[in-house]
Amino acid sequence: MLGSIFRVAKFFLAGVALVVAVLLSYAFLMPRPLDTTDKSIFEGNGRDVDYCALPVLDGSGKSANDIPKAYTPGCTLEDVPLPILAECTEPLVPGVVDMRGLWRGISGRVGHLERIEQCGNRVVVTAHGIIHDFRLDGTLKNGARDVGALCNNFHTAIHVNEEGVMVFRLFDWFDTVTRKMDGENMIFTFIDGTSTRTERICEYPQNAALGGFGN
Repeated sequence: MLGSIFRVAKFFLAGVALVVAVLLSYAFLMPRPLDTTDKSIFEGNGRDVDYCALPVLDGSGKSANDIPKAYTPGCTLEDVPLPILAECTEPLVPGVVDMRGLWRGISGRVGHLERIEQCGNRVVVTAHGIIHDFRLDGTLKNGARDVGALCNNFHTAIHVNEEGVMVFRLFDWFDTVTRKMDGENMIFTFIDGTSTRTERICEYPQNAALGGFGN
């Protein structure tokens, strides 16, 4: 009986080790996706933009499909790029909550900064020196496929639940991050359970770091 338990435990640990090895190989050995970023976003300073003057999503300009997907250059941004979806006016798809703007943490991780752009079912979150450009269709194919804080590959599917909450699922296996609106505030909750209430601001604070935690 004891021998059977040891055999089961051995096979279980071997399976866990294999999964960990595969994930580490993916994270640090897998080539990055082809960079399709419109390089013009780096030709200006995103700190100079008024983020309270949001594009009107009336369909009069470009659609989400007209704008190439953006990626983080190297492992981190050197400064704030211009908005990626500035020319997109495609209306948000039904069920998607408008979270656009520049957000600053006022509780939880105070000082957290992140920029959210949206049009159609596309979202771009710029935080912690990283660009995450994805679709809200719950698929890995159109999810956030970019670089992590350790210069690692990661792949996340983003879902929207019935309450309009954005749910980030790493490899579409388990939830890691959620974002939701609560009145005039946006609440960012990380995998460790820390919830950060943010307020909308119009411009990056002077001399502020790129700021942000998680993805």
